[in-house]
Amino acid sequence: MSVLAAIAVLGLLIVVHELGHFFAARWQQIRVNRFSIGFGPVLLKYQGSETEYALRAFPLGGYVGFPDDDPDSKIPPNDPDLMSNRPVLDRAIVISAGVIANLIFAYFLLVSQAAIVGVPDGFSYQPGVMVTQVLSQDSPAAAAKLQPGDIIVAIDNRTLGASSEAAATFKEIVEQSANRPLPVTISRNSQPLSLTITPNTDSSGKGKIGIGLAPNRLVSRHHPANIFQAFRIGAEEFQNVVFLTVKGFAQLIGNFGETAKQVAGPVAIVDIGARMAQSDASSLFQFGALISINLAIINILPLPALDGGQLAFLLIEGLRGKPLPGRIQESIMRGGLVLLLGLGMFLIVRDTFNLTAIQQLFQ
Repeated sequence: MSVLAAIAVLGLLIVVHELGHFFAARWQQIRVNRFSIGFGPVLLKYQGSETEYALRAFPLGGYVGFPDDDPDSKIPPNDPDLMSNRPVLDRAIVISAGVIANLIFAYFLLVSQAAIVGVPDGFSYQPGVMVTQVLSQDSPAAAAKLQPGDIIVAIDNRTLGASSEAAATFKEIVEQSANRPLPVTISRNSQPLSLTITPNTDSSGKGKIGIGLAPNRLVSRHHPANIFQAFRIGAEEFQNVVFLTVKGFAQLIGNFGETAKQVAGPVAIVDIGARMAQSDASSLFQFGALISINLAIINILPLPALDGGQLAFLLIEGLRGKPLPGRIQESIMRGGLVLLLGLGMFLIVRDTFNLTAIQQLFQ
């Protein structure tokens, strides 16, 4: 369910982005003939009076289509409500509306987090360590019936205390106990259970049982006194997340060779969201806001096939007094699209391989 929750968050952010484009166009009475979530084969389709609404098989994006780009459109080329016949400012509003929608949505997610979940005051360590993930159904942890959310309070007759060292102690005992049965005491739904786990041996001879761990911490929170305070807290958190995100992109550009290894694709993003949902479902507010802000900043970059690339074309048109020749724009956009699709496929394959390798390592 945590994976589905993370995918649902990503899907919602895509819908928000495309709705930004759609409503900005409709607000200006610009014709829209397609609104699609996802790419590839159509799963569901509804034909409205002017616009076709579609849900497609691969939910890794979406698009808003205009009759200008449809060779089969029966609308006259000189129709004043076509996107291409509108002034530069009108088109710029439509193109930038997706980014603006993602930023606004991220802000309201952070306001909702403050109002519904509360604002963290701090945390205190509780006895034991929390299981966040069972990495494989063939792992020793799965064989012993460990589940995400279990609290391991003792292992090999050694109690794991309420400290930051509990996870390190647990890891040390497991690594030194390859192929040796270990008695484990856990707390599941506040009920004590006794299990026995026999760690596998990894390539270096150390024991592994195939789980993800997190400190067992109790976070204390308080709720804003009123809605105005929630908006203020949301604004402060929004400012912090935007600053850190922009700083991260600046570091990526400044030291591309090292930081490019840390760029995450859709598979890794879903995995991160799933882990957050397993440990604390309320963290999906923060996850959604962070990804929404990242999506906005990526889209505003002046790269072909992104919103920023189209805005760059409009800037050139405004300075020249006329657009670049259509064949030049089409060539640049096609090249950019190929590069982006290639990068997307690379990230998906790399992240899938890394997740598989991690799972095999812990088995």
